[in-house]
Amino acid sequence: MKIIVAGGTGFIGRPLCEALAGAGHDLVVLSRSPRSSASVRIRYAPWQPPAAGEWALEVRDADAIINLAGEPLVARRWTPTQKARIISSRLEATRALVEAVRSSPSRRPRVLLNASAVGYYGPQEDERALDETTPNGQDFLAQTCRQWEQAAGAAESLGVRVVRIRIGLVLAKDGGALKIMLPPFRMGLGGPLGSGRQWLSWIHRRDLIRLIGWALEEERCAGAVNGTAPNPVSMSEFARTLGQTVKRPAVMPVPGWVLRAVLGEMSQVLLTGQRVIPKAALTFGFQFDYPLLPDAFADCVKKCQTLFARGKVSDTF
Repeated sequence: MKIIVAGGTGFIGRPLCEALAGAGHDLVVLSRSPRSSASVRIRYAPWQPPAAGEWALEVRDADAIINLAGEPLVARRWTPTQKARIISSRLEATRALVEAVRSSPSRRPRVLLNASAVGYYGPQEDERALDETTPNGQDFLAQTCRQWEQAAGAAESLGVRVVRIRIGLVLAKDGGALKIMLPPFRMGLGGPLGSGRQWLSWIHRRDLIRLIGWALEEERCAGAVNGTAPNPVSMSEFARTLGQTVKRPAVMPVPGWVLRAVLGEMSQVLLTGQRVIPKAALTFGFQFDYPLLPDAFADCVKKCQTLFARGKVSDTF
């Protein structure tokens, strides 16, 4: 299968591309800074959305498109300028990909797998379980996800199966939130953020990559798919479990007012949450390797395993 990947050089995209290449697929990674690849199955093509370019020719004989492109959401204050970047980076990339599909004269990709986020559901204060049928929220992040998904959905009218993966907190040792959290937790300075009552919908990166590979092949899978493990936890349980994994106390909470002072509106992503269930994936038979948080932490932290050990890449799917 020839797969176009936008956003293929980041925390999720890089190991995803390695796994897909290891499984025998040929990848074209769209990048603002093309580079050489150690794999004969991965090559890079320059792109600068929303501008068209030679990269669009790659779409004409592609079997699938994976779109992970977008400005990072966290770790910085959401100024008006940053908000504009968050929205425009997602919409411009997605619309450019859909337009390339539209312009394909004969053969079109069978599937577009487009990233989204559990922020689609907006802040939830109760313990209600949310699945893919739950309406979107009304805050900035929810509206951003809604527009992002709508832009991807335009490919459906072109005969393309569109899968919108609403990704939760991704766990892996070499990046993401866990890389930031581990140092203070190992020093015994970790603890929950805010009240600790907010829900965290998480997923091990290996499971997310497996889910993406599965969704590419599973013809019944279309529309929204929650990219989360089946057992979300509260922030307090998350911190306590991480502390137990590194054998340190986790009793140093970070007050909500501190996060609000430092991060402004973006702090709401950390101080609120959603209890999201991957109903679609479970319904169609996807099986998680790490459905429980202690096991996910054990793999990420205790074993210190490389996600794709030599000779085991093909086991990802």
